[in-house]
Amino acid sequence: MRWLKEKGLEYVGLCISDAHLGLREALLGCFPQADWQRLTVHFYRNILSFCPRRLREDLAASLKTTCNQESADEARAKAMRVASKWRSLLPEACSVLEEGLEDTLTFYSYPRSHWRHIRSNNPLERLFREVRRRTRVVGAFPDLTSCLMLAAARLKWTEERRWEKRRYMDIDLLLEELVQRSQEVKTTGA
Repeated sequence: MRWLKEKGLEYVGLCISDAHLGLREALLGCFPQADWQRLTVHFYRNILSFCPRRLREDLAASLKTTCNQESADEARAKAMRVASKWRSLLPEACSVLEEGLEDTLTFYSYPRSHWRHIRSNNPLERLFREVRRRTRVVGAFPDLTSCLMLAAARLKWTEERRWEKRRYMDIDLLLEELVQRSQEVKTTGA
């Protein structure tokens, strides 16, 4: 984060990641105004790690409904209903749900059309999975440069063939929101 700031990055409006403590601390230290959205899938996996296999499917179905509500307040209420339903069987899982819920609800403060995209990083994970798939075929690379060249070629191919034709989300709408927040931060001096 410091390197990005030294290179001229002045404002970060939103960071979407897993619950990596070092990343969150760095973000807070360098860009205290930035919102942070915890990836919902990672959050669910964390909760489900405290759940026996026989109950995971039912609990996962209950959890998925929390982030499909109309507002953050409704999502909180739904999460509390899920926690109260499962508390007697899975107290640790419910504790993780209650403690980490707010970190997964940041997306509600952004335009509705972006909610589905902001609460996950599926396109990036899909891209990395494609690069891994291609590099596994080779097995052992003669040097780091050849591995990097293959990965870069795959990224370029993906950019030219896929991303050019489809729009993941309307960035203009998101930029309007972030510019407005940036101006509010500058005027308040926070």
